[in-house]
Amino acid sequence: MARQIGALRGWLETAALAPPWAILRALPLERAVRVGAAIAPIAAVFDRHNRAIAMRNLEIAFPEKDPAERRAILRDTYRNFGRMAAEWVHFFDLNPANIARYVTYDGRENWNEARRLSAGRGILVLTGHFGNFELLSVGHSLHGNPIAIVQRPNRNPVIDRAVAARRLRYGNLTISRKGAGREVLRLLRQNWMVAVPLDLDVRHGLFVDFFALKASTSDALARLAIATRAPVLPAFMVREGTSTRHRITILPPIEAHRAADRDAALLRYTQQFTTIFEGMVRRHPDHWNWIHRRWKTRPPGEPRFY
Repeated sequence: MARQIGALRGWLETAALAPPWAILRALPLERAVRVGAAIAPIAAVFDRHNRAIAMRNLEIAFPEKDPAERRAILRDTYRNFGRMAAEWVHFFDLNPANIARYVTYDGRENWNEARRLSAGRGILVLTGHFGNFELLSVGHSLHGNPIAIVQRPNRNPVIDRAVAARRLRYGNLTISRKGAGREVLRLLRQNWMVAVPLDLDVRHGLFVDFFALKASTSDALARLAIATRAPVLPAFMVREGTSTRHRITILPPIEAHRAADRDAALLRYTQQFTTIFEGMVRRHPDHWNWIHRRWKTRPPGEPRFY
């Protein structure tokens, strides 16, 4: 994980972002989202380094597509970044009275089933940096369902505080990924929902199949599920077209059981969770963060390629 930068550099970086944020904040939300989607591809032109990473990732994920098709996915991804930025600066306008205009649920019956399986042991939420993932936690809490989120801090401490202010406003909790286990166990004993993103490269993880290539993936979610018997509930934010409406899409829960071969069980469940996430990315490829170096850590003997 990249270390946090100093406060001065953090303020300077944030100051550079302030003008476009101010423009988006001054516009009504729906118009701001359209403007954000229009501006983002222009910004992408200057984002050469990240564009190269994204195109390499898209080549891995969709070898059957030609370069033009992959570029189209990337353009749509940047447009989604722009929409997310516009929504983010308007988060403080959201409240329990208006949230249903922007965020609804799809698959609520799966959540009800997870509650039944939980029997008071809490629920582990399988998710990732997919769609407007910041709105996922905010929207969930505004519907009266606070959630704890395992996170790693933003490299910019100024932006990190701004993100936290939005996440925590309506009762959510954040848990630093480093040493998160004890706090997650405590919250599960209190019957909390705890979200664990599973789409980031980790230096010391299990290598499971993600699209066409092995990806180093945290086994923390599988470990927690086996140890606590809390059900794992996949939940992802899906935008309706190009609008400001989103659905918290909830898939059937998974129960992780202890096995004589613990290592094999950890690998099996981590692969199952990763396959679920891959399925969501395949259905909505513009929703994922393709500029992340997801395949950075390679199995022993394999060279890095970023």
